[in-house]
Amino acid sequence: MPSPIVIRPIARQDFDQWLPLWDGYNAFYGRSGETALASEITAMTWSRFFDVYEPVHALVAESEGQLLGLVHYLFHRSTTAIAPNCYLQDLFTTQASRGKGIGRALIESVYERAQAAGSGRVYWLTHETNQTAMKLYDKVAEHSGFVVYRKLF
Repeated sequence: MPSPIVIRPIARQDFDQWLPLWDGYNAFYGRSGETALASEITAMTWSRFFDVYEPVHALVAESEGQLLGLVHYLFHRSTTAIAPNCYLQDLFTTQASRGKGIGRALIESVYERAQAAGSGRVYWLTHETNQTAMKLYDKVAEHSGFVVYRKLF
């Protein structure tokens, strides 16, 4: 019988297991090797999870003491609503745990926390080539039709 998956807030002692998940997420989006995030960014991201003044949060999926996935999300203001919006920024599971409901469980846990915070919306972005993830996303949310523009500095 498979061990249950527990979705819980990240804890300081999770760093050694969180880091490979974080690195895997970044590698998926081409941020590895010469294009890897600076270690200062990773350190700041990690510290924000534990700073009560930061709107950035992290949950992990755990089974038998092993982290199998992560989700990072944040709350922000909007000009079109009084309640905060919730942006699901990062979602990643280990290759071996894909297709087992962990991504869905992480997303649904963000939904629960967003509702508890009074948020009226959870949204996220993914790359158009991420077809595998989009199969899940199409089941748990609606595609808004918006196109993202950006300018990097």
